[in-house]
Amino acid sequence: MSEKKDVKPEEGKRAPAIPEETVSTTHHTVMIDGEVIAYTVTAGTLLLQEESDEKGVQPKASVFYVAYTRDDVVAVSDRPITFSFNGGPGSSSVWMHLGVLGPRRVQLAEDGGPVPPPYKLVNNEYSLLDKTDLVFIDPVSTGYSRPVPGEEARQFHSLETDIESVGEFIRLYTTRNMRWTSPKFLIGESYGTTRAAGLSGFLQQRHGIYLNGIMLISTILNFQSARFDTGNDLPYVLFLPTYAATAWYHQRLPGDLQAQPLQEVLAEVEQFARAEYTLALMRGARLPKDERAAIVRFLARYTGLSESYIERTNLRVEILRFVKELLRDDHRTVGRLDTRFTGIDRDAAGERFEFDPSYAIIQGPYTATFNDYVRRDLGFESDVPYEILTNLYTRWDYSKHQNQYVNVAETLRSALCQNPFLKVFVANGYYDLATPYFATDYTFNHLDLDPSLHDNISMVFYEAGHMMYVHLPSLAKLKADLAAFINAAVPA
Repeated sequence: MSEKKDVKPEEGKRAPAIPEETVSTTHHTVMIDGEVIAYTVTAGTLLLQEESDEKGVQPKASVFYVAYTRDDVVAVSDRPITFSFNGGPGSSSVWMHLGVLGPRRVQLAEDGGPVPPPYKLVNNEYSLLDKTDLVFIDPVSTGYSRPVPGEEARQFHSLETDIESVGEFIRLYTTRNMRWTSPKFLIGESYGTTRAAGLSGFLQQRHGIYLNGIMLISTILNFQSARFDTGNDLPYVLFLPTYAATAWYHQRLPGDLQAQPLQEVLAEVEQFARAEYTLALMRGARLPKDERAAIVRFLARYTGLSESYIERTNLRVEILRFVKELLRDDHRTVGRLDTRFTGIDRDAAGERFEFDPSYAIIQGPYTATFNDYVRRDLGFESDVPYEILTNLYTRWDYSKHQNQYVNVAETLRSALCQNPFLKVFVANGYYDLATPYFATDYTFNHLDLDPSLHDNISMVFYEAGHMMYVHLPSLAKLKADLAAFINAAVPA
């Protein structure tokens, strides 16, 4: 065994400088529901530190955040506070910040469709700032958040360490701003719902922070429900209703289904998915030929795909095949985040789309407006690239879950049992193929939650996609639903 030696910086060389915390404070007003609200914005960085017996307190990462606090509050301890983050892994908090919650929002077409550059922000009359203060957190390696010099970024890139670092930010912000007795909420989107469910247990157990509510936007808690792995038939069942919703939207279903309201179509498809389709996949090679032929016909009827294509997939249509196949004859693909939107590939012969058309619509507007807003309006200056969405997805460490699927639904169940006052709001988009609504429904129906706690969970649906708030009617409904949830979750 080699002897360990202390390595000192070479003479004349300095150790890398630890970045200082920086803060910019500005003051603004916004009109929400006919009321003019004055508020303060704090855009800044907060250093996360780690205690060590050998080295003392060591800075580990600089985390960027934007906090909105209402000015006319007499007792800040009574004012609800909501911590917000998106997912990825690798996403900044920009989407919910400038899409639904903050007092400024990106202007898109009313249905969420594309608009030409240059892009702009408008006042967000649907902001949640009238009900709660808001803190938008960029996890390490997203937004302006970075490890300090000398620290490896990958130490923050796992299910557990991500929860720990975001949880530490919440503890530190809560302490410095005297919010320990404020009603507290989390709101996460996509992988941010995974993080939020993990935090529900971590914050209770590690820091004694008990939450009033968790708001889950486009949810994934049990990864088995969305992983098209060989031998895992669950996603084929759970994605089917969203395939049907997509085919209905693009007028690809038979006439009798096409004439029905979407909810009636989905009720029929869900029943088929739970019963005949699940049993057929369970039987595998033992499925009789005549029953297999009947399943093929129903799948074709509900997906808008041909019977021959269904047969060739062995009754199992994988998501990226579906988005390429549905409109192949029109040389179009459909989106993954929002299947209402279509794209154009170089040709129509491939098995998967070249890009997600529903992401292409939002990438430019959100990137441009945030970069302008944070410097021009919020006064926070940095020449570091703001990482809107960086690819950590394939590098995320799930090694502690080897040979099993990540399932933080159990963490959420435990948190609900330990804190029976915790309420959970779940928002689902019918046209979301990233986190399909039926998969979320399945997850919550398999929580094994005591019946006395069933009413703690509210499940709501929207006729839009993963980011249902880009659709203006859904944004208005989402605001009303979130406001009602917060009102009910805060004790009188």
